[in-house]
Order: sequence, then structure tokens, then C-alpha cells
Amino acid sequence: MQPVEQRDEVEMLSLMLLIRRFEERASQQYQAQKIGGFCHLYIGQEAVVTGAVAAVRDDDYIITAYRDHAHALARGTSANACMAELFGKETGCSRGLGGSMHFFDKQHHMYGGHAIVAAHVPLAVGLAFAIKYRSEDRVTLCFFGDGAINQGSFHEALNLAALYELPIVFICENNLFAMGTSVKRSTSLKQIVDRAEGYDIPGEIVDGMNFREVRDKVAEVVDSIRKEPHPAFLEARTYRYRGHSMSDPASYRTKDELEKYRLDDPITRLRAQLTREGKLTNEQFDRLDKQAKETVLAAVEFAEQSPQPPLDKLYDYTYADGAVEAGVPAASESRKAGSPANLQESAAGTAAATEKKA
Repeated sequence: MQPVEQRDEVEMLSLMLLIRRFEERASQQYQAQKIGGFCHLYIGQEAVVTGAVAAVRDDDYIITAYRDHAHALARGTSANACMAELFGKETGCSRGLGGSMHFFDKQHHMYGGHAIVAAHVPLAVGLAFAIKYRSEDRVTLCFFGDGAINQGSFHEALNLAALYELPIVFICENNLFAMGTSVKRSTSLKQIVDRAEGYDIPGEIVDGMNFREVRDKVAEVVDSIRKEPHPAFLEARTYRYRGHSMSDPASYRTKDELEKYRLDDPITRLRAQLTREGKLTNEQFDRLDKQAKETVLAAVEFAEQSPQPPLDKLYDYTYADGAVEAGVPAASESRKAGSPANLQESAAGTAAATEKKA
């Protein structure tokens, strides 16, 4: 990946378009029941992850919460592998075993995709601790939503990051709603960034709908961290155009509010900036958009044609290598113990014992 100052902004706009079209197609496939489980879309927030990724190197670490499709795409995971994961196919980035909320790509240093709110923030601190322990010239970017800041694990993680002066940037993607609850009703502080001040972590607010502002601020912070390791906190104020998840009608916000933020679309804003500066024509934009749509359509076809994970592989990731030798029952024994017949036998025995006691 090129240095920040040489990163082509037209290429970054193309990435934002890919994310947008991917999420739109994911929505369509979910409604067609090709995708199961939960599905959280990133539509409207594209400038945050694209701007942040544009400011770091390939070997820097990234970790995020369950709204993770964009982060994988921005980091370099193919649309094919992302769509196949949504379809639960073996060719997915988590071999079809993770689904929408658990994208993972070690090759591109994208370490999840985590479904439990704020549970990944301590993991991010662990990644940053490893960087410092090994004296590496790396930085960890930890993305999370505004709903995470009121969880205990979030505060424990910030405390450790400050205590050990770890090379990490906490990036709060404040889209104003923790699920369906307004941040004004769920958070006592007027500004989320104030959460960091209690741990003596420098924090700033950035316009999460502005690619350039996000990129420049993250670049500035990361440059400072590389010179002298320390944690930093950025509150990126953004907005999601869809509900919390595909099952959310988003009736808690008004049409006027949604329209207000749609007029400040991050893709439209970057396109207008590049057009004014003579770096992009309407024809070029149309080609980029067409290419993004074609890539996503090809990804859907790839996912549909990909094989399901074989059943005999279902337990391969249940135990770590060597766990059996350490006293954990073998996977084959677990299969027997968890088989429908044995579960019924166990349940019958428990019921009989309870009846006898009674």
C-alpha cells in the first residue's frame, strides 16, 4: 500500500463505491433468504473506514465490531470471499463458519468482526501490547460503535492502553444510535470523546462523513504514535442510512433527519471535491460505479456456486491443537455426547432422577 500522501483519492472513492454496492447487494440477498442470521449494513459510514485505512500501512492491525463488511473490503479481502462468508460457504473469509458478524482475514491483518458489544476492545489492546512487546513499528486501529462506550470492558481496555502507553487508535464510529437508542438518551456526557480524557488519552472529534478529514486526522495521530507509542481516541461523527440491522425498521428516527444526512452522503461529497479539482469526470465516476456493481454481482455468483462447509469439518475449530492431550475430550467423543440420541437419553435420565427425588 502506498504512503498516505501518495494514495490516489479516486481509488479511495472507488473503494467507497464498492462498499456501498456490496452492502446494497447484501441487503437484497438477505431479503431473498440467501443470507441467514444477523446482517448489519455500513451504508452511510463509508468515509470512516476508508479514510482510516488510507492513513495506515498494510501491516498495521485492524479490529472491529459486528458491522464489519466494509472493514474487510477496505483492508483488501476480496468481495468474493466476503459474499461467500455471508452465504455461509466454504470459500468465505471465515470458511463459512462466521457469517456476517465474524469476518476475519489474517493475511490482511483484519482480526474481526466481533458480535458482542465492546468485547473486541480488550482484544485490540492485546494486539497493541504485542506490537510494543515485540518492538514492532505498527499501530492498531480499533473500531467500535457509540453503544460500546458504556460497557465495562471498554473502560478496562482504555485503562490498560493508557497505563502501558500502547500504540492504538480507538475509533468510535458514532452514528448517533446504539441499536435504536439515541446516544443522547444512553450517554451522560455531551461528547463521547470525553470518555478518553478520564484515562489521560488524547481525543479529537472528526467529521465521519468527510473522507479527507478522517484520513488526515488518522494519519496525524498514527504518525505521532509511530514516533512515541501512546493511545489516542477519535470520535468520528457519522450516520447510517439503514436500520441497526436488516430486521430494524428504524422507526425511532424521522424522515427529515434521514434526508438531512442523505444530503451529506460521504460518496457524493468526495465525488464533488474531486470533480471541482479536475481529478474526476462524470464519465469516470460512472465507470467506477459500474465496475463496483459488476464486482459485487460476480461475488454473488461466486457465492452461489461455492460449496457448503463439509459436515465432517464442523468440529475442526472447536478445540485448539493439543487440547485432547491436555485432558479435553476428543471431538469424536463430543460428537457422540452431543448427538440427538444421547441428548435424548441424557434428558430422560435427568427427568427420571428429578421425579425420583420428588
